[in-house]
Amino acid sequence: MFRFLLRKLSYGLLVLLGVVILVFFLFNVLPGDPARLTLGQRADVASLENVRKELHLDKPVPVQFFLYLNDLLPISLHSKQEADASLNYITLLHFSGDRILVLKTPYLRRSYQGKKDVWEILTEALPGTLVLAVAAMLFATVVGIALGILSAVKQNTWMDSGAVFASVVGISAPSFFMGIVVAYLFGFVLSDYTGLHMTGSLFDTDPFSGRVLSLRNLVLPAITLGIRPLAIIVQLTRSAMLDVLHQDYIRTAYAKGLPARAVIFGHALRNALNPVITAITGWFAELLAGAFFVEYIFGWKGIGKVTVDALEKFDFPVLMGSVLFTAGIFVVINLLADLLYSIVDPRIKL
Repeated sequence: MFRFLLRKLSYGLLVLLGVVILVFFLFNVLPGDPARLTLGQRADVASLENVRKELHLDKPVPVQFFLYLNDLLPISLHSKQEADASLNYITLLHFSGDRILVLKTPYLRRSYQGKKDVWEILTEALPGTLVLAVAAMLFATVVGIALGILSAVKQNTWMDSGAVFASVVGISAPSFFMGIVVAYLFGFVLSDYTGLHMTGSLFDTDPFSGRVLSLRNLVLPAITLGIRPLAIIVQLTRSAMLDVLHQDYIRTAYAKGLPARAVIFGHALRNALNPVITAITGWFAELLAGAFFVEYIFGWKGIGKVTVDALEKFDFPVLMGSVLFTAGIFVVINLLADLLYSIVDPRIKL
């Protein structure tokens, strides 16, 4: 187990390093002057030079990259003045002069627009995205597995054809298009009947009671975001169940007189879940990362909306931080998926 986790963590760190390199050099070729974005268009030359020096923009790009990497690493080298100014840290080792080796949370720098730490912006937005992704994935998993089982058990019937047709439509429809259709139809045209709105977030502001939880705002974005993974899960569950239902041990279970429900759910489904788990974990990470358009369309406050807003304002630290944050989520979820395989299917060993 320990060797498995160590190997997977090593692969994950290499992936994150590749993402850091790609993201840094990609955003360094985008237009815009970070110093001017920070101070505004009317800033004087002296102020611009001071900000460029503070942001290390006066140094060559390779030096900027290593300074950025030093900010990201949890164990990194800083001057005492830098650490006191911007980092919550634990001193590990003192060097000559004022250089110290510190243990800290990754520093993603500050937003050009709001002057807030990027880490603080992302952690404020993360709960909204997590709730939306969990709700969408729960909807997709429950409905998708149920339809997949029904389609496999009722093979070559109208139920099977209907489930397959609906899944093909769901796969083919882009999320941004479905978001517009769902928001307009159920949040505007049929709003009097559904009681739902086109836009809204997890919390509403009431003039009398203040900040109140509003779960109804979650319904439309969660369904929209869950349509594509639902379609994939239906197809995978159907295919895996059809393979398993023709195995010898399933025929043996029926021959022993076990009821159909026990055979399907106790034997067939469990052994058919591996590809479905892959889809669920992969799509959950995808939903956390790819909820950009859905959050933007429905006005849902999450990492996706924060990222789109930052892109509109050329707020590079927020953009870079959100991409790296999402990559880290992918690595963690893939690790959890590998652990889950061995729990669901005892034949798989770590």
